[in-house]
Formats: sequence, structure tokens, C-alpha cells
Amino acid sequence: MIMKPIYWENHYLVLLDQRELPERRKYITCTNVEMVIDAIKTLAVRGAPLIGVAAAYGMVLIAQEALTNKNFHGYFYKSANQLKEARPTAVNLSWAIDRMMHVYKTSLFELLYENLLKEAQQIEAEDKMLCENIACQGSNIFRGKKELQLLTHCNAGALATAGRGTAIGVISKLHELGQVKCVYVDETRPLFQGSRLTALELMENQIPCYLIADNMAADVMKNRKIDAVIVGADRIARNGDVANKIGTYNLAVLCQYHHVPFYVAAPFSTLDKTIEKGEDIPIEERESDEIRCYKGVSIAPSTVNVYNPAFDVTPHELITGIITENGVFTNPFDIKV
Repeated sequence: MIMKPIYWENHYLVLLDQRELPERRKYITCTNVEMVIDAIKTLAVRGAPLIGVAAAYGMVLIAQEALTNKNFHGYFYKSANQLKEARPTAVNLSWAIDRMMHVYKTSLFELLYENLLKEAQQIEAEDKMLCENIACQGSNIFRGKKELQLLTHCNAGALATAGRGTAIGVISKLHELGQVKCVYVDETRPLFQGSRLTALELMENQIPCYLIADNMAADVMKNRKIDAVIVGADRIARNGDVANKIGTYNLAVLCQYHHVPFYVAAPFSTLDKTIEKGEDIPIEERESDEIRCYKGVSIAPSTVNVYNPAFDVTPHELITGIITENGVFTNPFDIKV
């Protein structure tokens, strides 16, 4: 990817503002944890793995700020909890913060900043490696197949991770192997992560693609003979139920009817050992104007009632396989975290 979505520079966290894509490429320099929290809440940075990486660096910023606070420990814990609550569904956020908290609790005070920074950098490096492993595991599923026509939803690529991506990582690996004919990209309402981000990524990597409206997926499966659907995940329950961007469940149901394999690609850190089944996953509901408006332009009556969940849950029965860096899990799922 030409675009780098996150990096640490001069003691600050720098994020590509994904709200501005594809029109312009603007970076935000986060000098404090409040800016990181705002970036996560407003989707300037997004994608479960990348949110985890951003949160890890956010913890380093907390340490920097806490050093000048008389109530060091109280400030650190309060800020860490506020960061953890920035978005409720993506489990990588809390996973990364818990990992950083372990470093905090086990470090000598004089080494705290250095150790936290090293751990954040390690989380970023691991995510890059995990993306490569997921890409290899996923590409093995399609070994020997040519002229693949694939469909994906939302954005699970290099803009959602520190590496090449999860679902898009698999697709880009297959493209490198000369196996992809084209990729159909759901626009992904209401914030168009498919049209704004995934289509941009695929085009920059010269992967043939077609952008489609979300309500075209059934027709595409019927008439264009989709070989597989590959999506990402924000949280996976122990039984294999998957929370992902709203509209994912629709695709899984369509795949069942059209006999199209439905794959989820995600790092093992997305599996939540505390959640037994999908109905226990907390689902974030976002503000109404994300549906009523787009970039400040009204597209609906200003007072119409709105239901705007950011994610839905796909039952494990509809999932062909979950692609992780540790292999591909298939139904019946018995995922050990």
C-alpha cells in the first residue's frame, strides 16, 4: 500500500484520517490520548486490528501525560478505561489495552515508557506478520483454482490493519499468485467503507474490481457466478458466531441460498474467550445522522427515526471457514483461544 495508516513519530501517534478518503490524504498527529479516543470514535482510524494497534500507542501517550500528573496511577487507569470504551464491539481494542496494562503492572517506573513503547511496536509488528500468515492460510483454500471471482464487504485491508489486511490480504495474495479474475466490492452503507476504502486499495494494487451497491450482491451471485465471499471480523465468539460490519449477515444468507462459500478472515486476537455465542456480543449503535446525511448533505427527512447498528452477527452455521494465522477453522467450530 502507498498509504500508511499509522506510525509513531517524535513521541506522537500519526494516523491517516480515513474519513477524508478517497478525496484527500490527510494525517492527524495525536499528541494525547483524547485525540486517539476521538479518532477511534469518529472512524478516523478503523478496522479491528488497526484499532488495537492505535490503542496500544494510545497507552504510550497516556504514560507520557501521566508523568506530569500528581496522581500518576489514578490518571493512567482512568485514561486507559476511557480508551477501552471508545468502541464496544471490536475486541482487539480491549485485547491490546489489557496487554499494555500487563506491561504497566510489571515494569519498573523508570522503564515504564520505554517498555510500553516496545510493546506497542511489538503489537504493530505482530499484526503485520499475522496478516501475511492469514493471507497464506487463506490462499491455500483456493490452491489450483484460476479466474476466481470474489466478493467482499466493508474494508478488511491495509487500511484496517498494520499489514496487508485480513480478507483483502487473502485476496491480494491470490492476486499475486495470478488466481484472481475480479473482486466485487460492496459499497457498504452507511459510511461507504467499501467504495471509499476497499475499492481504492484494490485499484492501487492493480487488482481488477467492480464496485456494486449493497443491494446488488444477490444478483451478482446469481449472474456473475461468485466463487467465494471473504470478509473480516470485529469479534468472534467461541462457537464461531461472527460480528462484522452491518450487512455481513445478509451476505452469509445469500451465500447459503446460492451455494457460495462464505469465509471470515481474522487474527486469533479477534476471538473472544469470554463470549460463548454471538447474541452475547455487544453491538455498537451509532448516531442517526450517519444514515440521514452523508458528509453534511441531507439524504432523508431530518426527523425520521433511525436504527443504525454498526455491526451484525453471522451465525456460525452460515460460515464455511474462519481463516486465522493458526489455520482455517470449519463448522462445527470449537475454537480454543
